Amino acid sequence: MKRVRAAVFASGSGSNFQVIIDQTDLPCEIAMLVCDNPTAPVIQKAERAGIDTFIFEPGNYQTKEEYESQLVQILKQHQIQWIFLAGYMRLVGSTLLNAYEGKIINIHPSLLPDFPGIDAIGQALREGVSVTGVTVHYIDEGIDTGPIIAQRSLKISKRESLEDLTKRIQAIEHQLYPEVIKQLIK
Repeated sequence: MKRVRAAVFASGSGSNFQVIIDQTDLPCEIAMLVCDNPTAPVIQKAERAGIDTFIFEPGNYQTKEEYESQLVQILKQHQIQWIFLAGYMRLVGSTLLNAYEGKIINIHPSLLPDFPGIDAIGQALREGVSVTGVTVHYIDEGIDTGPIIAQRSLKISKRESLEDLTKRIQAIEHQLYPEVIKQLIK
């Protein structure tokens, strides 16, 4: 039986990407990295792992629909069935959503619906909340508004720095994301 093929979309350092590709018991093959930032460190991680990479610059396209149409074509050529967003800093549009309906998930460093968008950890600290966490959710056209698949919470200590809280959030992300992938793909 042929294994499910998945792509990871990332824009930055790739810590979640690395954790995902290091999993030896995933029920899918991470067959591709898609990156919208040609200088992102995640690209070197994919190259070291021998994973096909597609790098694009959205500014080189007239519209989101244009670059997403090209992405869909490339993903189909690589027989990609699932997409995992891991620090991908773009809203996914209808072209990609329609082609991969119910097959795109994201990880976000807050307990959604609280603190959607960028700097969720900083938002939680500035608001002074005592609990935050991590959410894995399906993608829709909103900013972190898709149906929630799983969440894990943690308490924020009184004088916790952004750096310390970020490390603790990432530790949860690195556990939760592979667990959810294993649950969804059988």
